Amino acid sequence: MEKIRQAIDTRLAGQHLPETVYDALCARPARRSRVRRAAALLAAVVLAGLAAALPDTLYTDGPAAELEIASMPYLTVKKRQGSVAADSTTPDTSANVTLTLFGTLPVKTVRAVSTERRTVQVCGTPFGVKLFSDGALVVAFSDRYTVLGSENPAKAAGLRLGDLIVSANGRPVRSNEDLTAAIQAAGGAPLTVVYRRSGARHTATLTPTADENGHYKAGVWVRDSGAGIGTMSFVDPQRGTFAGLGHSISDADTGADLTLLSGEIVPVTITGCIRGAAGSPGELRGEFAAAPAGTVLANDAAGVYGSYTGSCTAPALPVANLQEVTPGEAELWTTVLGTTAQPYTIQVERVTMTGSDPNRNLLIRVTDKRLLDATGGVVQGMSGSPIVQNGRLAAVLTHVLVNDPSRGYAIFATTMLEKADAVASSK
Repeated sequence: MEKIRQAIDTRLAGQHLPETVYDALCARPARRSRVRRAAALLAAVVLAGLAAALPDTLYTDGPAAELEIASMPYLTVKKRQGSVAADSTTPDTSANVTLTLFGTLPVKTVRAVSTERRTVQVCGTPFGVKLFSDGALVVAFSDRYTVLGSENPAKAAGLRLGDLIVSANGRPVRSNEDLTAAIQAAGGAPLTVVYRRSGARHTATLTPTADENGHYKAGVWVRDSGAGIGTMSFVDPQRGTFAGLGHSISDADTGADLTLLSGEIVPVTITGCIRGAAGSPGELRGEFAAAPAGTVLANDAAGVYGSYTGSCTAPALPVANLQEVTPGEAELWTTVLGTTAQPYTIQVERVTMTGSDPNRNLLIRVTDKRLLDATGGVVQGMSGSPIVQNGRLAAVLTHVLVNDPSRGYAIFATTMLEKADAVASSK
């Protein structure tokens, strides 16, 4: 073994390898075989992990063969071998390319699609959202106590928090008043109630009871609208659309997404802020303008979208493809006072191109002392704030970490742009 070690050191001109390497090289054949098998297993696990972290399709504004993954600089495209037709005039807009580890080990073959890079107006300005739901959302129950005990007609009918009542005795329910009118019109007789739960329609029989004044009650509190402050992410002037928040608007009591009937957005002036702290998310406070700036057409898991009719002087920036977003320094454009967005320094700590939750593609940390002093980091109302990296719109802020307000999650800007395009096509 010592002779082998000396020979290796001589070959390396006096440089020494780690002891584990000497052990592997000097091991007996049987042991060396075990080392090789362990190394092969480790390599297989690493390659499988890298493959799972890569999407099946990537978009680029350059040739497919020049595809690069900014967050994985050690992956390179395997160059094509062989020949192609010399008289071909069809542009190569897409191709299957194999990404390799250090140009050697194949990791995954993906579809690289060459497409024109999009440009949008990047905002970071506050806006108010007013939504009216397509039905009456169950937000609380009110039990009635009698000598016989407590009773609640809504619970007895099988209704739960978060159910959306859409009709009663065949009459559409669009508001709280519609439901109240249907209950009183029944005069104590059973009502057939249609409601939605988790996207599915259900039917229940609800029998109201009379109170001491002869008014019929269902024992349920409902809500037909919602409003809040968020941040405008971008405006697409070519399509006349806007995108904001990066997540859906949900009911504060039940957490259920509001099923949209109609809605509008209005400009907001930020007047103050409740600072965030560990375990207590902060909140922006503001005043709503009277004149609407657009119409809400979609309340989606990836944000709020619609037609934009207001004026926009925000700068135009290209949208980064998701493989161009990388851990490192970036800017968060947001408004913490007044109506004008300011850039603040953040650190992108993690980039996830695949995963079950598109609202958490990025993990970011606020590093700008000005923003930390003003808000404590990320607060409610900042959802939708654009993240700019290398002069491109990379992502949009979506959530704050409750136990660490200096950190938050973000969604890829490309995901929101796809949603905005779908809304534009449906107008």
